[in-house]
Amino acid sequence: MNKRFVLLSGWVMTILLIACTPDEQIKDVTLPPEAESKSLEEIKIGFSMDTLQEDRWFKDRDLFVEAAEKAGVEVEVTVANGDDVKQVWQTEKMISEGIDVLVVVPHNAESMAAIVERAHDAGIKVLSYDRLVRNAEVDLYLSYDNEEVGILQARAMTELVPKGNYVYLGGADTDYNAHLMKQGVFKVLKPYIDKGDVTVVFNQWTKDWVPEVAQANMETALEVNHQQIDAVIAGNDATAGAAIEALAAYDLAGSVPVAGQDADLAGVQRIVQGTQNLTMYKSIDDLSERAVELAIKLALNEEIQEDRTINNGKINVPSILLPPVPVDRTNIKETVIADGFHQEKDIYQ
Repeated sequence: MNKRFVLLSGWVMTILLIACTPDEQIKDVTLPPEAESKSLEEIKIGFSMDTLQEDRWFKDRDLFVEAAEKAGVEVEVTVANGDDVKQVWQTEKMISEGIDVLVVVPHNAESMAAIVERAHDAGIKVLSYDRLVRNAEVDLYLSYDNEEVGILQARAMTELVPKGNYVYLGGADTDYNAHLMKQGVFKVLKPYIDKGDVTVVFNQWTKDWVPEVAQANMETALEVNHQQIDAVIAGNDATAGAAIEALAAYDLAGSVPVAGQDADLAGVQRIVQGTQNLTMYKSIDDLSERAVELAIKLALNEEIQEDRTINNGKINVPSILLPPVPVDRTNIKETVIADGFHQEKDIYQ
């Protein structure tokens, strides 16, 4: 009886398809069969993280897992601890074990290109989370507008210090976001530099985002410029904190304005204390929830409406960029506390 029903159903579908116009037939088969048959409970997301070194990445991991559980999908998280080889091995393992979509925070933006290709060979789509994988056919990039981060940092600093000697402590050279932030900073600084109002007396990357490297760079900047530093723009709050430690050795902490980003707890505490002037808040709640939502859409082959595209050296990657928010002493309560990102008692100790 069941076989007859299946055969009869097949003939009915054939007759209906013949009766349809060509346009209607195309509409009927837009969604791939595997996407139609897969349920949320069957989806497994692989989340490959570079590091948990900074406070914010713990939040990313926990909020991502929480959002995935709320959506009813499985997630496997791996952390490479800044090791390219380890991250490649971890992602290859997840691909071989049958994940449905790969979400990756690359340690090295270039070396993860091979993983994108291997994922595609296995029919797995790749979402680049917060950091863009370079020279690869990434399916989607989700982050905050990192060039805008740099623009907002530099605008705030030029309002505080319209003339003087600037130090720029960038992030890791292997992180494409660090390049975008630097691009934004120097877009704002260029007219000041051209007029001779601002001189960038030190400009250096921070290998692997290691704070000790940033501190050593800041110490060098202070030495070679005889402590004549008027402003510091740093790639994140950890490098900003390292710069402030170097300034403190010369009793300059609090007198030289410093900008960071990520709104780490330590960074916001320094803003309250007066040794750091600015951080950039990027709601990880919004980022992680959106990432899970988009990963599910990729796994189901559903259409995604991107904001723009960003060239990663190989293709124009469909991208969704969320807006960053500057945080200083005037709006801590309205931003990081109001969102529950940090607790008031922790910030003000």
